[in-house]
Amino acid sequence: MQVSSPSSSAPAILNILPDPAIVEKSCPRRVRLQIDLLLLAIEAIDLSGSEAFLRTTKELQLQDIIQTRVVLWQLRSTNPLRRSNQRRPLTLLEAKALVMIACHLSKRLTVVLLQLIRSHQQHQEQELSLNQFPRLAFYLSRFRTHFRARMNPNRAGVMVYDTDEKLNQLAVDYLRKLLFCTGTAGPQRVWSSLFDGEVA
Repeated sequence: MQVSSPSSSAPAILNILPDPAIVEKSCPRRVRLQIDLLLLAIEAIDLSGSEAFLRTTKELQLQDIIQTRVVLWQLRSTNPLRRSNQRRPLTLLEAKALVMIACHLSKRLTVVLLQLIRSHQQHQEQELSLNQFPRLAFYLSRFRTHFRARMNPNRAGVMVYDTDEKLNQLAVDYLRKLLFCTGTAGPQRVWSSLFDGEVA
């Protein structure tokens, strides 16, 4: 991915994420969608939800970008699949802040993420009932509930997830993406992956 230097005015923690070489200086549709779903998956695991996001914003000193809960909601609502879609751009700086928050929380949840992924593997390989994996079943149920409550059922991108099984698979896919966030240089790798196919 070709990149340009990050903005010198960005909070220092965001300087590890380079600006992608895209024509628009705001995030493409697919990037906005993926960032919101990363955060939704964290909410399905962490019962403190948006409170955890706001605490992390303060810990990472990103309050100049995400000042309040309302601002956080507005940024996430740039996801075009949302019922309450905000017709405003998501700037690269705002997207970087959200990605850093997701990665920071993912690292704290590493043990839980590994447990959930292992449970899913056992569920698939041994063809066991989900009832035998209560923590995984709870995560999947919360993910489905959040997704259906927040996404616009009239959008084609939502209609494709018309069964519990399809939503469960999406939820598991995002568990793996969150685990990707926790690795060496996780924020940089996740950030780069978001723009695969988007750069000039």
